[in-house]
Parts: sequence; structure tokens; C-alpha cells
Amino acid sequence: MSDGAKQDVMHGVTLKIVVTRLVDAYGWDELGERIRINCFTSDPSVSSSLKFLRRTPWAREKVENLYRITAKNNGNTWPDTHC
Repeated sequence: MSDGAKQDVMHGVTLKIVVTRLVDAYGWDELGERIRINCFTSDPSVSSSLKFLRRTPWAREKVENLYRITAKNNGNTWPDTHC
């Protein structure tokens, strides 16, 4: 594994895992406040969020950035998510 892969918290993490972990960490309400997009505020679900984020690069970038910040703040120790 390269040094870059060891450093990047996104390495090997799917978008589904990212969304699930953020929902576990913040809940839908707070996630919707942190990133103001309808898929987090209006009848949210992992499935609908994934559809939107896969089609919308600017929103996906915001979600991935929040994931990186959250991972850094918690030492990249996430509870097991069964996706």
C-alpha cells in the first residue's frame, strides 16, 4: 500500500459507507444543517442520498469533505457499519 493510500481516509470507502457513517455520527437533522441539500432534509434515506450524490459532484465533494473532517476529528475510528 502506498503512503498516499495510508493517509487518505477515503481509500477503499464507498459512498454508501460515507453516508451511513455520517448519518450514524450526526443523524439526518444535523447532517442536513451541516450540508444543506434536500436529500438530507426532505424525507431522507441512504438510497435517495446516494442517487443524488452520484449525479451531483459539488454535493458529493461537500459530503466527502465532511467525512474527512469527521474522520480526522475522531482519529479515523468509526464503528462497524454493515452496508
